[in-house]
Amino acid sequence: MTPDTIISIFLGVGLAASVGFRVFLPLFALSLAAYLGAWELNESWQWIGGLPALIAFGVATLVEIFGYFIPWVDNALDSLAIPLAGIAGTAVMVSTVVDLDPVVTWSLAIIAGGGTATAIKGANATGRLASSSTTGGLANPVVSTIETGTAVAVSTASILAPPIAAILVIVILVIIFRIYRKLRPRKKPNP
Repeated sequence: MTPDTIISIFLGVGLAASVGFRVFLPLFALSLAAYLGAWELNESWQWIGGLPALIAFGVATLVEIFGYFIPWVDNALDSLAIPLAGIAGTAVMVSTVVDLDPVVTWSLAIIAGGGTATAIKGANATGRLASSSTTGGLANPVVSTIETGTAVAVSTASILAPPIAAILVIVILVIIFRIYRKLRPRKKPNP
């Protein structure tokens, strides 16, 4: 495996994790990077770097970000975004990975890209639902700000320094796992 392949995997995993926070923001970041020539995409995914895709992803990003600041609309967006995150996570991974057999590329994209995005989006949706039920949605804009900021940070790191993004993904997944373990109901021992 070449260094370019490893870097492309880090890029894909970082962007897939970012998709778990905001579906369209990482796609917009990838589109912008490809449009500016900072990243080269796989041959069949070159369209992502075109001006029409850049505009479409930019508009979708703005709509998504502002939609998440409206309590209860954010929960509705989450119900749509969970399956979309798996698709988008797979897409960013497959569009960036280079020099691998197509079977390996697609397997990696589905498992690492789609799986990471879906896991993070599912955890975020659960957290937002808990925020909605405990605060009546009043804390949701704070949650949305944190998620959007994390998506921007991870997307930026993915494009500028993919190895750092990979480390951020591991840290994020560990934090999510720890929160899940604290919130998970415990089994009561049998008497």
